Amino acid sequence: MYRVIYKFIQGEKEMENFKIYFLCICLLLTNDIYSAEHQIKMLSSSNGQMMVFEPPVLKINKGDTVRWISTQPGHNSVSINEMLPEGAMSWEGGVNEEISVDFNVEGVYGYKCTPHYILGMVGLIIVGDPKHNFDSAKKFATEAEKKFATGKDRFTKYFSEVK
Repeated sequence: MYRVIYKFIQGEKEMENFKIYFLCICLLLTNDIYSAEHQIKMLSSSNGQMMVFEPPVLKINKGDTVRWISTQPGHNSVSINEMLPEGAMSWEGGVNEEISVDFNVEGVYGYKCTPHYILGMVGLIIVGDPKHNFDSAKKFATEAEKKFATGKDRFTKYFSEVK
């Protein structure tokens, strides 16, 4: 009788352990299901435009990752700190360096290529709902693009794509 009870208890413990392991595996797998990695190319020219990111405006979900690809030499990706949502982390990639950034705060993120910022090499990433800092980011961008030597309307055009 004791042996039967002991085997029954052992079986329940094994089943409980299995349930815990199964739950842990499911949680790990769902993390990858809900986040994605997006790529942005850093280009000297594309479609008749000079010094551009492709795509220039990227809409993603909170928790996604963006990877800037060093497709052509001489570029980097650096956050424009005045165009970040409150609580968001800034980033600064080196020239010719591929960089990946996780986006965990909703809002509008402005970024630039440091060597070509004056030429209007900028982009926007929209994470979830842009309302968190849309107005302040657009205000800064409108003033910044007045100083560009070329691509003077890029930020204006990019913000018009934000819905």
